[in-house]
Formats: sequence, structure tokens, C-alpha cells
Amino acid sequence: MNISQRDSKIMWHPYTPMKAWPEAIAMVRGEGVYLVDEQGNRYVDAISSWWVCLHGHGNKYIAQKVAEQMTTMEHCMFAGFTHEPAVRLGERLLHILPDMSRIFYSDNGSTAVEVAMKMAIQYWRNKGMPRKRIVAIEGAYHGDTFGAMAVSGRSVFTEAFTELLFDVTFIPFPERGNEAASISALDAVLAAGDVAAFIAEPLVQGSAGMRMYDAATLERYFALCKRYGALIIDDEVMTGFGRTGTLFACDQVSTRPDIICLSKGITGGVMPLGVTATTAEVFDAFYDDDRSRMLYHGHSFTANATACAASLASMDLLLHEDCTTARRMIVEAHAAFAVTLAGHGMIADIRQAGTILAIELRADTTTYHSALRDAIYRFFIGKKMILRPLGNVVYILPPYCITKEELAHVYTCIQELLTALENGMLL
Repeated sequence: MNISQRDSKIMWHPYTPMKAWPEAIAMVRGEGVYLVDEQGNRYVDAISSWWVCLHGHGNKYIAQKVAEQMTTMEHCMFAGFTHEPAVRLGERLLHILPDMSRIFYSDNGSTAVEVAMKMAIQYWRNKGMPRKRIVAIEGAYHGDTFGAMAVSGRSVFTEAFTELLFDVTFIPFPERGNEAASISALDAVLAAGDVAAFIAEPLVQGSAGMRMYDAATLERYFALCKRYGALIIDDEVMTGFGRTGTLFACDQVSTRPDIICLSKGITGGVMPLGVTATTAEVFDAFYDDDRSRMLYHGHSFTANATACAASLASMDLLLHEDCTTARRMIVEAHAAFAVTLAGHGMIADIRQAGTILAIELRADTTTYHSALRDAIYRFFIGKKMILRPLGNVVYILPPYCITKEELAHVYTCIQELLTALENGMLL
């Protein structure tokens, strides 16, 4: 039996209806923008394997740094101990993050968000002014652990667990032309004076369909939180490390968050790692002789030395001028391609934030699980391309190593999809 057949007998895959998709494609190696399956087929990974592989697959520089760390010290518990990779990564992150002072490590994006919410709630408790209300934006996705689900939009992702989730106040998503209503809703909620924190995916709601809003709206949100004294949790798990055009989406506003969550691209997709960064003010609320005021949170793999080494290597590449040039090329190519698609009859909307391009197709259904979504996914797999649509939204979020020619090939396949849809050849 090949790998796919063996897998089908024992594995349970994420976000996968296992009866409808019983056999997974087995990949055996990665080469830059490509993943290669066990039959030797090369697939363009146009979504960076769920947005994590900043620099593509099989990056030799990151691999070398990981190998060096593995043979030096692969891991060390972080309670009462420390090590050079964790400290150096923290120093480098604080150098590029806006107004942050402390770094707390965890395992992934969901846990980075869990840590942030626990910090926010306990911050107010430690200050003797208990606040428990969390405010989020409708349609949000912040992760799949229970706290992260609670601050995420109610959907098929959370339906089975709704009764178990803590109450969260949601404000409307700032639809184009209706931003004022969303801002007013946040103003009204904050005015009650009991909000512990406001959490947002800055500029782009990823899993909701790459829904985008402008920096002016984000600035208004953050400024309102500062006015009323609520903490700001900036969830940059997807938007961080250059995806929106700046190193972090919050770099595009002047009001700074109190807590920033990072993961996904932080290691270049090589290792799991989460970061919750926070200001000195938040940290100081926990710095006390009274041990009941400490943050009771940790993970076995907190500050894993190998993951930190991978992150340091990824950051070396990210901050190099070659990567800046590559990101600029992607941004400009996306913008030019969007112009060629403007007015297409099969397209309801085109939107771009930095290296992220989203194409919303006209469709009778926009649900995550639909016959159209599955047909689009199969169409691209047939083209040896990984473009995993979010309902009726096809998006491109490529690794920074992609070339102009490879990007042009992605665009050509999307145009072929549009032609197939026009001619009724897909369903």
C-alpha cells in the first residue's frame, strides 16, 4: 500500500469530512513553492500550507540553523530556566513589534490567543477592578481551543460547542461603506465600562473569507479602546510577518495594542510556536510578591529551543532586502492581476491586503462546505495547484520565494477556473 492508502485506515484529518474525502494526497518532499507527492507530481503551494511557510519548503538556511540547534540543545523546560535562542528571539521581536515589553511563548495561534485573554482578564482582577467582558468582531476566527472559539464568530466551526462557550459581545464587521455603524457599536459597548479587552484580526479576517477593512477603521477601534481604558488584543497570527504589506498589520495605525498574538509564519512554517507579546503596563500588574497574582499558564514545549532557532533563521530571511523586494513583487503582481479581472461577470468582489489577494465568486451559496467549494478545490488539484477556497472565495497567499513566472501560472489557472465557471463546466 502507498502512503495515502495507509493514511486512510488510521488518520483523522483537520477540517475534513472524512467520508467525502477518505484519501489524502501524500507529499514526500518540498522544494521552494512546490510540494511533491509520492507519484512525483509537483504542486504549487499557493497558500503557503495554511499561511505558515513564509519562505517556501525545504529552505536550506532554516534547516541548517535547526540542525545546529538540535545537536546543541533541542529543548529545555522554561519554568525557572532559559536559553539563548529564546532570549535572542524575544529581543529581536521586541525590536520590531510596536511598544511591546515582554514575550510569553506557547505552542500555536490558538494558545497565543488563550494566553492573551487570560492576561487581559487577570490584569483587571490584579488591579482590583474586575472586568470580564470581551468584545470581538462578527465573523472572527481566533482559533479552535475553547477560549479562542468563544471570541470567534458563531458558525459551523463552533456550532457543536455553542452552549459551552463563554459570553462575548460581538460588533458588526465593518463592511465597506458601513464602517461607521461598527465603530458606533464598539463605542456603545465600551461606554458601559466593563470591557476587559477588545480582540481583532487587524485588517483581514482570514478564515471568514479574507474579509478586509481599512486601517482608518482599525485606528478608530484602537483609539476608542484607549479612551475607555479597555485592553487591545491584536491577533496577528495570520497577518504578521509581512502579509499585509507592513511587517505587522498594526504598523499601519498610530494607536498601539496592549497585547499582540503571533504564530503561523513565525518559524517560516518549520516548527510550531506561539508568542503573546505585551506591554510593560500589563506585565507589571502580575509582578508582585503575592503569588496568587502570577500568570498560571504554561506549556510543555514553551520556548522550545529548536523552534526559536527556526524563528531566528526565518527572521534573518524576512528582514533581508531580498525578501522585501520579493514581497513588493507579489504585492504589485496581485494588484495588476486584480485590474485584469475587474468587471468579470463571475466575480462579486476582488480585494487585496499586501501579499493577500482574495477573489469572491458569484455563487448561490457561500458556505464553507458546499458543492461549489469542493468543485473549485478539485479543479485546482487537477491543475497541480493548492488553492484551498474559503467557501466561494479563492485566495492567493504565496510563500515569498515564489517567482513572477510561478505567480503568473497561478493567475492563469484562476482565469481557467473563471472560464470553466462561465461555461458551466465545473458542476
